[in-house]
This record gives sequence, structure tokens and C-alpha cells, in this order.
Amino acid sequence: IEVVTEGILTRFLQSDPSLEGVGLLIFDEFHERSLHADLGLALALESQSLFRGDLRILIMSATLDGEAVSSLLGGAPIITSEGQSYPVETRYLPVEQSAMTREKFAAIPSMLKIVKAILREEEGDILFFLPGTGEIRRVEAGLRAAGLPAGLIIAPLYGDLPKEAQEQAILPSPKGMRKIVLTTSIAETSLTIEGIRIVIDSGLMREPRFSPGSGMSRLETLRVTKASADQRRGRAGRLEAGKCYRLWPENEDKTLLEQNSPEIRDADLSPLALELALWGAKNPRQLKWLDCPPKAAMSHAMELLKLLEAVDDDGNMTSQGRKMAELPLHPRLARMVLKGISLGLASLACDLAALISERDMVSVDPGFNDSDLRLRAELLRESGEVYLPSGLWIDRAVRKRNRQVADQIRKRLNISAETGKADKAGLLLALAYPDRIAKKRPGNERRYLMANGRGAFFPHHEPLSREDFIVAVNLDGQAKEARIFLAAPVSLEEIEQHFHNLIFNEESVMWNASQQAVVTRRQQRLMSLILRDDPLTKPDENKVGKALIDGIHQRGVQCLPWDKEAITLQTRVNFLHRLNNEIPDLSNEALMIELEKWLLPWLEGMSRLEHLRRLDMKKILLAMLSWEEQQRIDALAPTHFLVPSGSRIPIDYENPKKPVLAVRLQEMFGLLDTPTIAEGKVRLSLHLLSPARRPIQVTEDLASFWARTYFDVKKDLKGRYPKHYWPEDPLQAKATNRAKSRRK
Repeated sequence: IEVVTEGILTRFLQSDPSLEGVGLLIFDEFHERSLHADLGLALALESQSLFRGDLRILIMSATLDGEAVSSLLGGAPIITSEGQSYPVETRYLPVEQSAMTREKFAAIPSMLKIVKAILREEEGDILFFLPGTGEIRRVEAGLRAAGLPAGLIIAPLYGDLPKEAQEQAILPSPKGMRKIVLTTSIAETSLTIEGIRIVIDSGLMREPRFSPGSGMSRLETLRVTKASADQRRGRAGRLEAGKCYRLWPENEDKTLLEQNSPEIRDADLSPLALELALWGAKNPRQLKWLDCPPKAAMSHAMELLKLLEAVDDDGNMTSQGRKMAELPLHPRLARMVLKGISLGLASLACDLAALISERDMVSVDPGFNDSDLRLRAELLRESGEVYLPSGLWIDRAVRKRNRQVADQIRKRLNISAETGKADKAGLLLALAYPDRIAKKRPGNERRYLMANGRGAFFPHHEPLSREDFIVAVNLDGQAKEARIFLAAPVSLEEIEQHFHNLIFNEESVMWNASQQAVVTRRQQRLMSLILRDDPLTKPDENKVGKALIDGIHQRGVQCLPWDKEAITLQTRVNFLHRLNNEIPDLSNEALMIELEKWLLPWLEGMSRLEHLRRLDMKKILLAMLSWEEQQRIDALAPTHFLVPSGSRIPIDYENPKKPVLAVRLQEMFGLLDTPTIAEGKVRLSLHLLSPARRPIQVTEDLASFWARTYFDVKKDLKGRYPKHYWPEDPLQAKATNRAKSRRK
């Protein structure tokens, strides 16, 4: 019988898919649904199908949905064992849930009162479930500050604790003593703690959640599920009857989810994608899963593996990818360590891998911060007393754990430990996180833009926030702008030297609305990050013209230098187009649609809005018309009308439905009918004016005006303009553009 972790099982299957010599695979505590457990089962089922029809698989769990697993295994029988348990009484002592999920875990004072009361009223050891190590430490500090009852041991229990401290929590209490174990979800199923008779359940757990949108994982505080709550409650009845105190109202039991969400639904799937590529399964749906990996997360994972050069564009494993898969590290860190070997920075790379994999050994007081991973890398190898800047302190137990992990990686790769400066930490981290290389935003000391296009910021001013380029390794996962927890500086020269395959040059020619001009740049880019930005000395004239067209599109054709002659031509053409669509449409709307086609050839040498003043709009419009069309326009929509006085009066076509002829009344004497244009199809709207050129009558029936209205107008105006000619018979009178007619 060989007992291994699920990750080791994956290695066994990758090296020997037939599992030669193995008769039975047992997956214990399968309800925890770790990523490696789901992957191991999927690979084992394919191995069974292709190579080992005789291989037996046994799934064991206290809370899992057995029917779903049985179906996945082809209808495997379900064997149930009730085991032995003792009755557990459940009591509810509600604590405000919003206070329990708030920053700094504001519910701790209320919890301390509950714990003290239980210590007074109950006997036996207590197991207190809290969401994370921060809450465990605060509860521990609160209990110690309140004064402990005689004979009480406080025993924290979480994954990063040294072995000796974990054993103190797990082993029975010394005779005459009792203990309270403050634990995370680690004690739900994996451990049996002797002597526990009382369980206190905060109702919370902390789980990693991965966002494909941000490409980052972060720990989230979540409500427990019914399965987890039952598992925790059962801890009180392992050896004798016990009690469980739940810190939420009883009616909220109904709102809890049934099961924990499988890790495969919420985790970073790049390690899974790497294993599948090594297995040869480009499509995860080739395998059997209880929950198939989500498409969005798998797509993000494959893009990351391509960025890390672990797979090619077709998803096939590269030689580097195979080496990465052999290391018990996240693909990012595996690539960093392998590249570190080739750069002569192997030992530092192992230190950084350990620092990123484990909990941060540097803690900070409120208002202080130092996110620099170089500091941690140097502290990791320091011997003797360590002195840190004000507001920072080191957790020696975590540092010890980090050292052990780093040494394990070195041992596996036969790398010697080295001491020295960590000035190349940023370069190594960039090899693991090329998408998180970040450049400081202009004019803002603490805010950065990352190569993946997302923002990042330091919450406080610190030495690292003065660097132009950094690698942001640990962030809080916010999609728009993430808070930086750990980072290191990297130089532009290092980026250009080691990431030339990701860097491309781009010439940018675009309209800048604020400058009212075309701006031309030559940019060096790393993904979404602009590394260098310089003016273009010889931009493509055609691109400049098109960019200027974009600017005109934004402002409208009204920004062009329309003079009176151009406007007159445009309105004449639009008038005729309304009558006959064979005449081109030169309205503003039509000109906007075809702007590039008709205007671009005239923009040579122009790049600013003010340069457009050079344009001759009438000449440009005429160029859009054939010679025949120009002749037809002149004939059908003349610019002027010759009135009886001999004056050439301009026709106003602004209203294409009713062109206007505005003329003084005396100049129309002798003309019986209303003037027409467009081969007599359209009457002009006559705006008859006084000698002072003020409108006195608008008509389209000149004959009717002479017969009915003229004499009333004459009576009104003759007194106001006595020096002007007001004949009795306007049809027989001689038209004049003077005050008096020359007729004797």
C-alpha cells in the first residue's frame, strides 16, 4: 500500500499511463475536489479505458454525491458505512454576518465574549473554526489579553505552522489541562483531534477564486456550505457526545449551499492545462470529468502557457514545457527557475519561487508598506539578527518554511545555495510574469499600467513606487486596478534584451482632438505596454491624410472653409438633386459619408485643422461634377436672375424646396409672371423689398400681387418713400434700380 498526494499520482500517470503493477487506486476525501484529485481521476479513467481494463478505482468520501461519481465510473456500486458517532447538540449564537466579513474581522469582540462564556459553562477541549490565519491570530491575542483561565492552552492550527506547533494542536491535552484549538478549514476532515468535545463555527471559510477577466487569483471570504458545516459539527462527536455552537441564526441554515464549489470551477487552470498538454489532450472534453474545466478559464490558461513558451500556437508541448511540467511548481515559477539556470541566477530563482509560493514572511503595521521582493530574497538568506525598516517585522516561522521550500527546489535541481544581492530579482520575476511587467503612469507616482492592459497601484508611498518599471507579482485581483502587495523593479534595458520576441514596433498616426492636429508616433510595445514613444520623422502622407479625415469626421464638414461661392454651388446642386437624383448629392450628410473619397486627394501636406484654410471648396465641389453635369446645373439652377431693371439678382437656394429671389419692388415693374427655373418646373419665391431692402411681400404669384396687393402696398410706402417711383400701372411702368425712373 503506497500513500501519496494527488499531485504525486499525476506524476505517476504522466510517467507510466498504464500504472504497471498497480491493481487499485483509492481516492480518499474526494469531496474536497482539489484540482489534482479531479485531474488524477480523469487521467486514471482514460488509463483504465486505453491500457488497463483490470485497473480498479475506489472513491471514498463522507459527504460527496455518490450517484454522480457512480455514473462517472460507469455505474460503479455504492458502499455505505455509517461508522460510529456520538450525538452532537447544535446551538445557535448569532453574530452579525456583515461584521464577520468586513476588513479586520469586526466580529472578533463578540466572538471573544462567546468563547469566554463557553469556557465557563462547558467542559472539554474546544475546536474553533475561523476563516484564516489573520483571524486566528487576532482571536488568540484577544484571549491572551483578556486573561486565560488556569490550565487553558491556546493552540493555533493552520498549514503554515511548524510541525511542532501543529502537533501541539492535534495531540491530546496534558492531564489536568484543556485547550482551545483555533483552526481554519484544515481541521474539517483531514485531521482527528483527540479530546474535542465543543465546536464553535464562525460559518466562514477562505477560498482562492480565479478571475479569467483579471488573470489573477485572490482569497475570498465565503459562507460555509451545508456539507462543511456538518463536517465541522461532527468533530465534536468523534469520541463522546458534544456540542456545536454556530455563530449564525438557525433559519440561515436553509440558505447555505449544499457542497463546496470544486476547485476546477474557480482556480487558475494553467497548471491543469500544462498537465493536459503533456498528456496529449488538447481538448479537455476528451477526458471524463465530474466538472469539465470552464472554457474561459482554460482559454486564459492556454494563452498564458503560450506566453511562457510552454506550448506552441497549436497547443503542442514545447521542450521547455516538458521541463516545466517536471517541476512541482506553478508554470510561471517553473519557467522562472529554468530560465534562472541559463542566466546563472538559479539560486536566486529558487528563493523567489519559494517566497511567491508561500505566505509573506514580512508583516507591516498600518500606514507602512514595503512590497519589494528583493528585500525578502535578501532576508531569506540572512543569518543572525535581522533589522527591518520602521513599521515592518519578520515572521521567523514563515521565513524558516520559505527556506525549506527553496532548499527543496535547489536539491531537486542540484543547485547550490548562494548568498548575495537580489538586484536581478525583477528580471527573473518578469520571466515568470511577463504579462505583469508594469510601467508607471505619467504624473502619478503610485499607479502603473501592466502589459496585460490592466492597472495596478501601491496603496502607500514607498521606495518601490518611484521605479519607472516594475513586475507586479502579488495583487488583489481587482479587474480594473489591482492593489500591489509584492513586486520588484526591472529596467527597460532588461526588458528589451530578454523579451524581444514579445516586443513589436508600431507606427501610430492618429487625430488628436485636444491639439486639433494629426499626431504621429513611433511606439515600442510589450503587449499593451508602451516602452518607448517617439515622434515619427517621415510619416506616411496617406495615413496622415486619413487621420485628418478622422478629425473632420469628429467635427463635421462645417469645419471646412466654406465661402459664399462654395455654399451657393452646394445649395444649387442640392436643389437639383431633390428634383432629379441623377444629379449628385452634395448635402453635408452625403459629403460626410464619402469624406475620404472626395477630400483625401486635396489634403497633401496638411496635418492640422488650421491647414484646411488652404482648401478651395468651390473648386473641390466642381471636381466632383462632370463637365456635362456642371453645364446642366448652370442651365437649370442659375446663380442669378435678370430682372426687368437689368439687374442680375442672386437666387438663394438655401431652402431647396423654395429657392428665393429677393428683389426691390421697383425692379420688377413690367413683369407679369413669376420667374421660374429648372425648365419652368419651379417658381421662385419672390421676396419683394422696399427701397430700404426690407421685405414687404412674399409671393409665388406675381400677377395676383399686381392685381390685388400692389395698390395697398403703394399707399403704405409712397408716404414713407416719396422720392421713389410709384406708378399707377406697374405692368406698363419701366422698371428701375434708381429712386426715380428715367422715363419722362
